[in-house]
Amino acid sequence: MNGRLRFRVLGDSLAAGVGCTRVEETLGERLAAVLRAEGHAVDLGVHAVSGARSTGLDAQVRAAVRAGVDVALIVIGANDLTSFTPPAVGARLLHDAVAGLRRAGGQVVVATAPNLGVVSHVPPAYRAFVSQASGLYARAQADAVVRAGGAVAAVGAEVSTRFAAEPALFSADRFHPSAAGYAVIADALAPSVRAAANRWAA
Repeated sequence: MNGRLRFRVLGDSLAAGVGCTRVEETLGERLAAVLRAEGHAVDLGVHAVSGARSTGLDAQVRAAVRAGVDVALIVIGANDLTSFTPPAVGARLLHDAVAGLRRAGGQVVVATAPNLGVVSHVPPAYRAFVSQASGLYARAQADAVVRAGGAVAAVGAEVSTRFAAEPALFSADRFHPSAAGYAVIADALAPSVRAAANRWAA
């Protein structure tokens, strides 16, 4: 290996672990454990802020770059959707964040906006519309990430389907994931994060 892998997690409440009761249940800790199992010595830094939108990524990127970054995970989009941030605006801000991390030498993985149509707070009559808006936003984000040199994590419809079918994957607030929900998301993200670490180590 090439030494200690500086793994940085940026984004919103999902990246920060809201809904978890123990730190080891968070995405950062779960994915750091995956990387350690691959033989990497991991220095984990979480710069995510609960409630963050894409407008807040610039400050998080600057903090990650100051700390040093080899692999970064960005989880962003839910709060942009709830605040009606236009897809083009959020995508541009995400592009700039990924580009900044890439210029600093980091491999970047992005989990785009989740499907908010599966959240129980959304009235059934609006779920198809919310799912469509979520997908549109995520596609704009994905295009921006690729143009900036990052990788889009293939979280996919399977995760959304599981959250829609299994209430236990949500925490008590019925919006953020529970520990079990974070485990499902981490499993989906793990292949992309491992691949990024392998690119760094090559």
